[in-house]
Amino acid sequence: MKKYLLAACAAFLPACGPAPAGLRPVDGFDLGRYLGVWHEVARLDHSFERGLVKVTAEYSLRGDGGVRVLNKGFDPRKNEWKEAEGRAYFTGEKTTGSLKVSFFRPFYGGYYIIELDKENYQYALVAGPGRSYLWLLARSPEPPPAVTAGLVARARALGFDTDKLIYPK
Repeated sequence: MKKYLLAACAAFLPACGPAPAGLRPVDGFDLGRYLGVWHEVARLDHSFERGLVKVTAEYSLRGDGGVRVLNKGFDPRKNEWKEAEGRAYFTGEKTTGSLKVSFFRPFYGGYYIIELDKENYQYALVAGPGRSYLWLLARSPEPPPAVTAGLVARARALGFDTDKLIYPK
């Protein structure tokens, strides 16, 4: 577990400044509606999630005004659940989907919500500090195919290598 946490942290060491060039975090963001469980529909591969399935991210409020982040995933090779708990804080206005997240303080990395279903908060496209970090999240483990296709198309248009997306079971 410690190795999982350290790898997750190391991946985010590069930055917690502005979003990568050409990416703009969503405006009109409502943290209260974003809280809760999100399922990972697709991601770009990284060592800290490699081989994991049934991946979820649960967001809840912290007493210090930040966000508790609990990432969980199942490793079928080891037949065990892995989890990492972190904390996130807004990098600017609380109505902009731009946060910094840490799983290993004092190091923080960028967490940029670059696409969001603002009407129902049912899906989101999240980027990290560069275009090698991307997650397609949904409230349901299997969103409608049209939603997934739309998010993939949006990610491709923003310069992500969507041919390398992993769709965990």
